Amino acid sequence: MATILVTGAAGFIGSHLCQALLADGDRVIAVDNLDPFYEEAIKRRNLGVLEKSGDFRFELADIRDANAMQSLFASVRPSVVVHLAAKAGVRPSIADPVGYTETNVRGTSILLEQARRVGVEKIVVASSSSVYGNAPSVPFREDDHAIMPISPYAATKRSVEMICHAHAHLTGMPTACLRFFTVYGPRQRPDLAIAKFMRMIASGEPIPVFGDGSTSRDYTFIGDIVTGIRSSIERIPEHGFRVWNLGSDSPIRLDALIASIAETVGQEPVIDRQGMQAGDVARTWADLTRSRHELAYAPSTSLVDGLGLQWADAAAQG
Repeated sequence: MATILVTGAAGFIGSHLCQALLADGDRVIAVDNLDPFYEEAIKRRNLGVLEKSGDFRFELADIRDANAMQSLFASVRPSVVVHLAAKAGVRPSIADPVGYTETNVRGTSILLEQARRVGVEKIVVASSSSVYGNAPSVPFREDDHAIMPISPYAATKRSVEMICHAHAHLTGMPTACLRFFTVYGPRQRPDLAIAKFMRMIASGEPIPVFGDGSTSRDYTFIGDIVTGIRSSIERIPEHGFRVWNLGSDSPIRLDALIASIAETVGQEPVIDRQGMQAGDVARTWADLTRSRHELAYAPSTSLVDGLGLQWADAAAQG
């Protein structure tokens, strides 16, 4: 049984990961500050699921609080850290670049230092497909040199990767950075496109569509992401430091996504066409060559099936 500290544990990805780790028999220390970016009640509901699932402990704490992190790491002494906590979202980061840097860059640096102090065996850190920016060639490869983020959020995630590389080099601690590609599924954050579109289509509200519908994203089901995270925990010691894409390798145009959501919900969408948003990229597409080879990562949930599972969960939550 490993003692695994998970930051951002009350959120969408974090709560699913904790649930899987608990099912494996691991001891999970969940850290979250319940940031008001979206409703606290949603995060509390996620925690309620976890509290019934095994050897679980929740710590209400902020990764920016160096004293709190030092005390927690010293008392828990985790063998593994999975760092998912961050200020999320491309568009909000444009309005608050300083806040995003403070949480994502400084907060990560604090965690890495505490991991070093107590001798954590390995650490896995969430990055994002947004680091690729509007890369000219697809699919996006981890060894692409032209990584040019175009939003403060993306820039903080690229900064985190570089800080993690320096940390691994100096400490020898196995460190993985995972570039997530547009994660969706049950318990998805309410501000994200699929959850938002489902809610608005079902209620007959016009949905805002930025651009002509030709932008595309590599939508990745939460169950596949969790499998990839768990594999990276197991396999990062073989590599020292490594960046892995976790996507589906199946990009979908925005207009096709909306059509699929409408079919899932069973109602025609009302489109509110708007201009492109600053900071948004034209497309994402994960090259999974490295992840398939080194992690045995093989995403298996189709968009149609994944949307059905997310809509069923949303309906059950009311």
